[in-house]
Amino acid sequence: MITRTLSALRVRRRPGNPRQGWLTAGPFVLPVAIGRGGIKANKREGDGGTPRGTFRLKRLWWRGERHIRPPTLLPSRRIKADDGWCEDPASRHYNQPVKVPPGSSADRLARADHLYDFIIELDHNTRPRIAGRGSAVFIHAARPQFAPTAGCVALDIHALRKLIGRFGPRTRIVVE
Repeated sequence: MITRTLSALRVRRRPGNPRQGWLTAGPFVLPVAIGRGGIKANKREGDGGTPRGTFRLKRLWWRGERHIRPPTLLPSRRIKADDGWCEDPASRHYNQPVKVPPGSSADRLARADHLYDFIIELDHNTRPRIAGRGSAVFIHAARPQFAPTAGCVALDIHALRKLIGRFGPRTRIVVE
């Protein structure tokens, strides 16, 4: 049962390592991986930067064949084998979920590793969507040793699972 949602998550760069940071979520301070390009005020597609700003948590995506649906007040969607995300600035579907045909090189959400077992979709570059300003910025599970992401915020999968239950439609993430 969800008793109280978090109003804000804060991400700050870790001193001495621009590819890692600290996430403050209520009383918790957790290590996170951020983009290989650090935190960027002027995010561009492919720069490896995590965008600076305040963003809404839009939706939880999860791998239903690997995990039961975690309790959350966020809208949620089970990841299917053909779910992907459009990262092509020339496409009218840029920075939106898409169906990926077999053999496509688009970003698939159903990955062989466990990084996308749980994805929190953020509203970065959504209203309005601007071609080339960055796509597929999520909160997801971290690689070993919190190796950098392509621009997302990544947590230990166990910490992420615990926090999902505290996320709701009014929760914001502030990347500083």
